[in-house]
Amino acid sequence: MSGPKEKPGSYPFTRGVYPDMYRSKKWTMRQYAGFSSAEASNTRYRYLLSQGQTGLSVAFDLPTQMGYDSDHHLAEGEIGKVGVPIDTLADMEVLFKDIPLDKVSTSMTINSTAAILLAMYQVVAEKQGIGSDKIRGTIQNDVLKEYIARGTYIFPPEASLRLITDIFSYCNEHIPLWNTISISGYHIREAGSTAAQELAYTFANGIAYVEAALRAGLDVNKFGARLSFFWNAHNDLFEEIAKFRASRRIWAKIMKERFGATNPKAMMCRFHTQTGGSTLTAQQVDNNVARVTIQALAAVLGGTQSLHTNASDEALALPTEQSVRTALRTQQIIAYESGVSEYVDPLAGSEVVETLTDSLENQVFELIEKVDEIGGAVKAIETGYFQREIGLSAYQYQKEIEEMDRTIVGLNRFTTGDLHKPTILALDATAAKRQMDRLDQVRSERDQTAVDQALHDLQKAAGHDSANLYPHILQAVRVYASVGEISDTLRSVFGEYSQS
Repeated sequence: MSGPKEKPGSYPFTRGVYPDMYRSKKWTMRQYAGFSSAEASNTRYRYLLSQGQTGLSVAFDLPTQMGYDSDHHLAEGEIGKVGVPIDTLADMEVLFKDIPLDKVSTSMTINSTAAILLAMYQVVAEKQGIGSDKIRGTIQNDVLKEYIARGTYIFPPEASLRLITDIFSYCNEHIPLWNTISISGYHIREAGSTAAQELAYTFANGIAYVEAALRAGLDVNKFGARLSFFWNAHNDLFEEIAKFRASRRIWAKIMKERFGATNPKAMMCRFHTQTGGSTLTAQQVDNNVARVTIQALAAVLGGTQSLHTNASDEALALPTEQSVRTALRTQQIIAYESGVSEYVDPLAGSEVVETLTDSLENQVFELIEKVDEIGGAVKAIETGYFQREIGLSAYQYQKEIEEMDRTIVGLNRFTTGDLHKPTILALDATAAKRQMDRLDQVRSERDQTAVDQALHDLQKAAGHDSANLYPHILQAVRVYASVGEISDTLRSVFGEYSQS
């Protein structure tokens, strides 16, 4: 067993990426939020900040994620339902009104349209008088897992990889404090994977991103330092703690031994954690508070850099102010009352945790080797390998629940028959109409000639493999081109991906 002899903050970082961990600075408390409209989401962000949240996390609605404007026929019924709708820079200006972007870090869960939303954030900061070298945050920008687990992809994988590496390159020079990708295992776990699969398939995607960046001529020691990860936290306390510890050791070895990284920061697996949405039950929703507490504790004991705690009512709807406050308070109680943040990797040396950490490391490298044999992550996506393996794990998990081999309290054991449901958040039914009205207004007031020129330049650049597309996207955003218009321009060159 390894671990206790290692020093925190030193390769391979099993015990944490920083020597003092939370003794010096608590993890960032970053509650994921976005719904209805930019105005309503801005109100929620300012509320959360007033309650002690230390970073923002933006959820976008499905049309925004998939590159459709709110007035597109495919957006009908989805505007503002699972996140905030963003059509143009005008919406982004409202979303961050009265929030100083040099004082907070912002995580944006966006993938296929990540370059567009990052460009909008950059311009909003400029309008606040804040240079791009001062803004801090993360874009998820992890399109490969969309083909595996979520489905909000637009372009074929190679075109998506080009956009991702263009962001890497631009941010290296102009937005140096930004984490250019959050390689996500969260959604892989939500789709039904095991803990080992969550790590292995995420790292396989990470390997593909590093290889793409190297092909684009980027320096692994520079872009590698801005890579970050996003893990799920489930209910098996010791397995989850071991998973977080193993993830740091595995990525450090991959970056050092496979890619020759020499910068310690390029070897660090820095990660955000969200408690497991798929573990929440609609039955006896108050039980979810206990589940989230266990999961959050695992993330902290495992050394996360930031954390989102799900609200108890999220199996039913988007959270209310009351439930999201309780979720945030759960983090604060762990941080300030439990005492666990006073210790660095406090379970190091535990026979249980060290054995689980070593076991997960071995399982993950075996699974990565299988992906390598297939030809890498993109080939594993195209052949359906990831999807099949995750589907089998999800089936086995559900079978265990239905056959009573796995207990879910309040669902298949300790049930009460009580169908009482709490008051849930009701979305503004008129918000979608107002969103489309604002889009119409922006289109009527903007300089259409400038928009047409910017989109023409973007289309032309997309046709040349050597051109970095981000500056062209940035220019289109500045003149209030919409998410849909920019996405359609890229569709006209790259096409759309369809899984067979």
